[in-house]
Amino acid sequence: MAYNSDFDVEAVMKTLGTISDKYQKDSLEDEALRIAAVALLYVRDIQKLEEYRTYFREFVTGKPIIVSQTFATREEADEWLASGKAREGELVSIVGQGFTAHHLPKGWKFLRARAPEELDPPPDKPDPK
Repeated sequence: MAYNSDFDVEAVMKTLGTISDKYQKDSLEDEALRIAAVALLYVRDIQKLEEYRTYFREFVTGKPIIVSQTFATREEADEWLASGKAREGELVSIVGQGFTAHHLPKGWKFLRARAPEELDPPPDKPDPK
């Protein structure tokens, strides 16, 4: 099964809850599942879910996330999408913003996904003194 970086947070939470129910409350397994669930909720609540999705894709695939196409206008991007050249999950930049191409039941669409250059740079480590 391929990993889905566009996972539904609520579905993941429900699955973690179902698994957790199989373990005794306060067991090591229950604690680990609770920690994972709270970490995911934290990432969502601080509005860093798209950054996590990018990290997740890179971590799982072992490949850096690269923008494959850059478009100056949305119209130009829509023409490219309609041309049939897009691949599922392909990351593109449209007017400086990242989007991924997805084939949905009603056809191809762009879904917002931050490109690497949109992510905050890591904070500098403080100088240990």
